[in-house]
Amino acid sequence: MGIRFNDTICAPATIAGTGAITVIRLSGADSLAIVSKVVKCRKGSISDALGYSIRYGEVRNADGSLLDEVLVSIFRAPHSYTGEESAEITCHASSFICSEMLGLLCNAGARLAEPGEFTRRAFANGKMDLSQAEAVADLIASENEASHRVAMNQLKGTYSSELQSLRTQLVDLSSLLELELDFSEEEVEFADRGKLLELLEHALTHIHRLTDSFRLGNAIKNGVPVAIVGSTNTGKSTLLNALLGEERAIVSAIAGTTRDTIEESFNIGGTLFRLIDTAGIRDTDDEVENIGIGRTYEKLLLADIVLHVLDINSPVNSIIVSAKLIMSKLDLNHQKLFFVLNKADKELSELELAKVEASEASVEDFLDVNTIVTEFNRNVLSTDNQAEILVISAKRSLGIDKLKEALANTQKNRLDQSGNANLVTNLRHYNALCNASRSLMDVRDGIASGIPSDLVAQDLRHALYHLGSITGDISTDEVLGNIFGKFCIGK
Repeated sequence: MGIRFNDTICAPATIAGTGAITVIRLSGADSLAIVSKVVKCRKGSISDALGYSIRYGEVRNADGSLLDEVLVSIFRAPHSYTGEESAEITCHASSFICSEMLGLLCNAGARLAEPGEFTRRAFANGKMDLSQAEAVADLIASENEASHRVAMNQLKGTYSSELQSLRTQLVDLSSLLELELDFSEEEVEFADRGKLLELLEHALTHIHRLTDSFRLGNAIKNGVPVAIVGSTNTGKSTLLNALLGEERAIVSAIAGTTRDTIEESFNIGGTLFRLIDTAGIRDTDDEVENIGIGRTYEKLLLADIVLHVLDINSPVNSIIVSAKLIMSKLDLNHQKLFFVLNKADKELSELELAKVEASEASVEDFLDVNTIVTEFNRNVLSTDNQAEILVISAKRSLGIDKLKEALANTQKNRLDQSGNANLVTNLRHYNALCNASRSLMDVRDGIASGIPSDLVAQDLRHALYHLGSITGDISTDEVLGNIFGKFCIGK
């Protein structure tokens, strides 16, 4: 997308016909002059208005008939979103009015904006860097409190400042190495190798913290992946339905009913969770079912939280074997595991069930799970793993609120542990940081092995390139077009 900065663009910033008003934005040197041709004020004109002011006016069709009464917000350069002369016309939310208004503006000298063109102009005019521009799209797309908070933090520039500080230090070192190249025949070293290695370790530690944060940041942005796994007929699909509060998955007593993964999202306490119901794990000769089981193991590796559903009525030894199998597939340093003992209602009388459903008691008050818990503590759990045991009845929705609370607390604890640190939510940023890390490790290894400064400097330049690509200090039209082309019209 090639932007012509000598022209003026216009586009609706809201969806016409879906509310009381529609906002049409303009940006460019002739914005106010163009609006003045279309919107007539009773006193003065839009061209003469002060910045940060609002003017009332009328818009008339070519035949002189009234199209609409509007308000125009004026923003003078450089104090606008794009850094250019800008205006926002607020009209009634009629698709017809919006279409006619855009036609009048284009006839007066503007053109329709391309996707993301307003934000791209803001980036080009130094109003924000590339990572902040991408945060604009994330902010618009945020559907829960956690993703909104992360996007707003990035939009404010704290993430960019952290990267810029790191890059500045590396640029200083690169300058010293480049200077050595000019005096290569004298074999002069301007950069202290000890301090250089110290800075490299600091930079690598910094970058690794950012790359490690991607798992949490990506989960916040796209939803925390929660895999529901277990043997056949343990109640996985029933649990999915209970958590969602609707019949989303088919529930049947026939083993192997769920043959593929089912994904649904729901919100708990401002955090989006992506529930993934998987095929039951068992030995089978059914080719299709085996494909589903293979996908279960794939989803298991990608999940941040795993709900291992077990039938509490099964023999304890069978439960322990199943639990050990799942634990062997997980990385408990990064994944949270819950053992969910389901079908507790089968062990309770109608009177006991009534008391639990009336919140007069809990399942554990009537059900002795000490034997199972003792066996788990002895054979499965240890002080080093991150597993918990919950007792529920998905069919009767008993213990579901407690499970939801446990899910919310798990994510809250992860956010608390991250403190106020910046989180990486963008895959492009993550890949760039990984590439920068590899280049810096090559620099470190090169210095340790005593290779020539020109080769070390080349690896350092690669690291600087990758870090600069995140904030847009180094970018190409192809990269910018790909990023801003995903924006909506009018942003």
